Formats: sequence, structure tokens, C-alpha cells
Amino acid sequence: MTTTLLRTAGELHARARVGRRAVVMTMGALHEGHATLIRTAREIAGPDGEVVVTVFVNPLQFGAGEDLDRYPRTLDADLKIAEDAGADAVFAPSVDEVYPGGEPQVRISAGPMGERLEGTSRPGHFDGMLTVVAKLLHLTRPDIALYGQKDAQQLALIRRMVRDLNFGVDVVGVPTVREDDGLALSSRNRYLKPQERRTALALSRALFAGRDRHAAQEALRARAREVPATQARAEALSALGESRAAADAHAVAKALPGAPSAVRAAARLILDDAARQEPPLALDYLALVDPTDFHEIDDDFTGEAVLAVAARVGTTRLIDNIPLTFGAAS
Repeated sequence: MTTTLLRTAGELHARARVGRRAVVMTMGALHEGHATLIRTAREIAGPDGEVVVTVFVNPLQFGAGEDLDRYPRTLDADLKIAEDAGADAVFAPSVDEVYPGGEPQVRISAGPMGERLEGTSRPGHFDGMLTVVAKLLHLTRPDIALYGQKDAQQLALIRRMVRDLNFGVDVVGVPTVREDDGLALSSRNRYLKPQERRTALALSRALFAGRDRHAAQEALRARAREVPATQARAEALSALGESRAAADAHAVAKALPGAPSAVRAAARLILDDAARQEPPLALDYLALVDPTDFHEIDDDFTGEAVLAVAARVGTTRLIDNIPLTFGAAS
């Protein structure tokens, strides 16, 4: 398969439509995470459908002092990766093509959800992101659009926009792809010096520590529910190595499900240690949130949640997250 490079919306609209069109939106500098998105799009679109990859570094998403000028532009390499992953076309428009009248005066507002976490750290970022996503959805006219779950808040806002503004497109989230050492794949990873990369691994290690703590607490809860007698419950908890909890099995049985506070604390220990490393990790936020609105969850929360982290190492800002599910109390 030869992937066609398209520079204008007119060229894209002139293509014959056969089957469903799946779109993967990127800012270029493609890596295995993007390739996974493209391969997933290929599977969903099927052999009779079409996969279009957009490559556009959107200036509206970069605030003052951010890395717009140094953001990597590697179109030739991007074309090769897109082709190998099964893309039919790469749509790489110029800024003038996307914003023919200059910066748009009318933009999409991300609303209250866009002011939390990433929105607090990067004011206006999500308005710029949603504006270009809306424009690219109109320009590419897809049936399906795929986005990575690594950008969890971005994905949640796109889903909300599509639902609230009646875009006729199915939004598909694709799980985060990680490097062998656990670092979430990102175009910005290439900025990290070797020592900085070692410090940056604290992001994924913190998330995994929180996940492990969550799993241990959920296992305790499950065992406590299964064993009706107080003494037997204590023995079951003790067998799991939780001797202090076993000392009062009744209290454990009535404890809050999954204890989000304990999950945050386990992750925070790793991040606090990384802040003392050289070079240090400068934490932006650690949050355990409801993915429907990105509010912090309370200790009585049940359902799907996202444990998210953002930090700087040197001059590079990185984000990561993992999904967690908190079970119902008995």
C-alpha cells in the first residue's frame, strides 16, 4: 500500500469514499503509540474502508513559553510510519489551510472540565485543542475518530464535544502504549537526557504503585465480604499479610471501597522520592478523578476513575494516567 500525501481539504474531498473513513489526528513526530492508533483504525475501517492520518502542529494549543517552535516536525518519517501501519492517506495541511483567515475569532470552549488539571496548568490549551479537532472533523468528514487514552482529559473533552454539539462521528479511545521501561510513549520523550529519563520513570512507577495499592485493597474487600464470621475474616486478612487490618476485621469490612486516599498516597511516595533525585522531578499534579468531569473522587466513590499525573523533568513536561475501577461496598 502506498500512502498518499494530501495538503489541502480540496484534495481530500476529491477522494472517492468507499466504506467507512477512520481518522487518526496527530501533531506529527509519529511513534509506536501513533502506529498503534493507525493499526486499530485499519482494523475498524476494514479492507474496504479508508484510514486518514492528520499531521498538523496546532498553534492554538501552545501557550506562552511552551514548545511550539521546537516541537519536532518529521513529515518524511511520519509518512513512512503511517504507510507501514496501514494508512491510506496523510493529510498535512498548512496553518493557512486550517486557519485561512488567521487565528479564528470564534472558538470551541472546553467549559468547566477544561479548566481542571491540564487546563489549570495550560490555560486555553483545551479551547485550542477542541477548536482544531472540530475543524479537522469537518475537514476530514470521518465516520470514526481514534484518540489515545494517554491524553485522558483530551479524550474526555472530545467525547463531550461530540455528544454536546451533535457531531456525527464515533469516538474510539485506544490504550496507552509504553516503552519497555514503562514510560508512556510521547513525542516529547526525545527531549529527555539519559539522567532526566531515569527521573521521568517515576511517573509510570507512581501510577503502578497506586494501581497495586488499589488491587490489594480491592482484594481485601473481596475477602472480607466472602468470610462471614469475624474471626474467620480476621484470619483471611492476616493470610494476605495485612495483620493490622486483621486485628479489626469488622472495621475493614465496613471500610470505604478501594480507599482512593490510599491509592493517592502510594503514588505520592514515589513522586516525592523522585523530587529528591538529580535531576529532580517537579510535580505539577497528581489526581484521582472521575473521567466524566475530572473532579477529584471521594473515598466513598464507586465506578470508573483515572489516576493522572503531570510533571516536569528539566525543561520537558510529561503526562501519564491509568484507569482504575472502584467496586461497590457491601
